[in-house]
Amino acid sequence: MKKKMFYLLFAAVIGATGLNAQWKPVSGKITTPWAEKVNAASPLPEYPRPQLVRNHNWKNLNGLWQYTVLPKSGGDAIPGQYEGDILVPYAIESALSGVGKTVGKDSVLWYNRIIEVPASMRKGKLFLHFGAVDWAAQIYVNGIKVGEHEGGYDPFSIDITAALKKGTRQSVTVRVWDPTDDGPQPAGKQVKNPHGIWYTPVTGIWQTVWLESVPETYIVSTKQTPDIDQQQLQVTVNAAGLQPGDEIQVSAWDGKKQVATQASADGQHIVLRIPDPKLWSPQAPFLYDLKVAVKRKGKNVDEVTSYFGMRKISMAKDANGIQRLMLNNQFLFQYGPLDQGWWPDGLYTAPTDEALKFDVEQTKALGFNMIRKHIKIEPARWYHYCDQLGVLVWQDMPSGDRGGNIWSQQLRVKMPAGKKVDDSHLLKAQVPGLVFDKDRSAASEAFYRKEWTAIMEALHNYPSIVIWVPFNEAWGQFKTKEIVDWTMKQDPSRIVNGMSGGNFFVGVSPVVDLHYYPGPAMPDPEIYGQKQILVLGEFGGLGLPVKEHLWLDKGNWGYRSFDNNEKLFEQYSEMISSIPDLIKWGLSAAVYTQTTDVEIETNGLFTYDRKVLKFPKDKMFRLHQQLYNKGLVSQ
Repeated sequence: MKKKMFYLLFAAVIGATGLNAQWKPVSGKITTPWAEKVNAASPLPEYPRPQLVRNHNWKNLNGLWQYTVLPKSGGDAIPGQYEGDILVPYAIESALSGVGKTVGKDSVLWYNRIIEVPASMRKGKLFLHFGAVDWAAQIYVNGIKVGEHEGGYDPFSIDITAALKKGTRQSVTVRVWDPTDDGPQPAGKQVKNPHGIWYTPVTGIWQTVWLESVPETYIVSTKQTPDIDQQQLQVTVNAAGLQPGDEIQVSAWDGKKQVATQASADGQHIVLRIPDPKLWSPQAPFLYDLKVAVKRKGKNVDEVTSYFGMRKISMAKDANGIQRLMLNNQFLFQYGPLDQGWWPDGLYTAPTDEALKFDVEQTKALGFNMIRKHIKIEPARWYHYCDQLGVLVWQDMPSGDRGGNIWSQQLRVKMPAGKKVDDSHLLKAQVPGLVFDKDRSAASEAFYRKEWTAIMEALHNYPSIVIWVPFNEAWGQFKTKEIVDWTMKQDPSRIVNGMSGGNFFVGVSPVVDLHYYPGPAMPDPEIYGQKQILVLGEFGGLGLPVKEHLWLDKGNWGYRSFDNNEKLFEQYSEMISSIPDLIKWGLSAAVYTQTTDVEIETNGLFTYDRKVLKFPKDKMFRLHQQLYNKGLVSQ
């Protein structure tokens, strides 16, 4: 038996070595420390869905697939041959894909792989899951079209049971079309001609692909919403294939201690009483476990595990009548970096799970308590790490359909003592004829609403997410009041920051959000503070190019650039030291640009490759603590 295990292990090692020999990253760009840890036999092998876990009968399909790029005019016919291998789930433009090609609106990207489906996964239903594919995907199994999906940022699943053939070997083919910024769909910061704050296109599969076998009756999803005032958790369970007499049982756990349990015939309107709840916060990110089971005649037909945090995000006036951003009914100043989530080797995709976690860990270690996830959605595991480590998240909607309207910051600004307002980037007066809301087509609006809904639904259960941001700096901004109201209705449990940094419709959003470089500054509390939470959604942008850690040797920039670390930290310290006055006057949060350099932007705390931290970590942590002093604000 030992000899057999040795040979199996030896064969696995040889197989992995052989795959790595077939694959290598595209050279010519800087890489992160984790690039050399990527294993072509099993890249990103971790379980991809931490909020709905079944530990049995799942299979990761990441690895080498065949690919080809063909003219879009050629139609939907499955190719007869492929031009090479691509490492999934890294986008074809990335170095880690092993390809490094641009696709564009006139071409389509095809993937193909022969997979093994063991007999143990043929009982019940078999689902093919995609974490994210950018943008329009058509899925075929054994030549049969089993489904399609439009949306580059939300996960989707397809029941492929009926398309399976006899035997273990099955063929999976994926067709992807992505017009990037030539289309009206949400595309984030991708453009066909990268420049300035706009980056390399991302086409195709960029999150984990995996198989899951489930019984005929199975749990599709859960939705859990905490209510700390009532000391309860509201749970909705979506289950398929229920039979008369089935019962859905939900229980909450503090370690091995069961805190609450409740049963329901249909999974709707379940309320778990959580007595004296341990509240989730950056200081104490406590998470309860959640177990959900479908029972039939006393036995589990299906069972999943999840988790939740008891926390509340809200707004309330302080003793001076200024609206404040409240966490668990107390004011906590929220401060964190603008986080683009880009990688020089993987673009949208972190090289490894360790790399994915690194950015969150380092943000916390530097003394920040919040991250603004900017114009991008992350894999589920990223939010899971924010939940575990206690980092608040502001989640942007990826923008799209830019152009056709103007960006205006018509706000009266208040500066720290001794500082003068630089209003060169503020439009002081409306000019007749300027269009502030874009007139988007019906198709464009439908793409936005569909994907924003899917994103909010997919991310609802993560307690770290406290703010939704529908629009940034007027990029594709349309029907502002309607979209803000609609977003608030979609999720009343969170705050909506409707217009981050521009095209303000004062009073429409619970938050008024100024972008001010280099700053800091704030919206005038005398004008806006009685009705809206006042935040500084972007400031800073202090740049420091570091040789041998640059995406390009020329054209790099920051909002204000320095030539050494000492001057950089001195300027940063001066900025932070002026924020306590702003907090006293009514500022509830601030976002510093940014976590890392990105392509030609050199204004990161870290270089793009994450190999150099430009600031002294311990000094940064101590510097930031003054911002969380409760004595700054009278409640």
